[in-house]
Amino acid sequence: MLVCHCNLITQKEIEDAIIVMLDEDRWQLIVPAKVYHAMAKRGRCCGCFPNVVETIIRVTEEYHGRAGGGDVETVTYLDRVRALRDKFGSKFIERRYKGHRAA
Repeated sequence: MLVCHCNLITQKEIEDAIIVMLDEDRWQLIVPAKVYHAMAKRGRCCGCFPNVVETIIRVTEEYHGRAGGGDVETVTYLDRVRALRDKFGSKFIERRYKGHRAA
């Protein structure tokens, strides 16, 4: 699936970049700008960053779940991020009104 239309970046490319960074240091803080830097790209309109954040959280949770700690309770942050968006979100996202999006 195409995530970033400006740079033509797919979901798989983002996931692969996140996994490479987690292999280097599994407890590092990963943000969209760091992912784009690892892929030698840059955010242009940055409209894809909320989706990249969700991908980072999902891939990181899966990575840590596979890496061990099966008896440790896993905290799911993706639901918390979505709840915060609902709570603190405004009538427009990414400086665009909801009706602006084509997809």
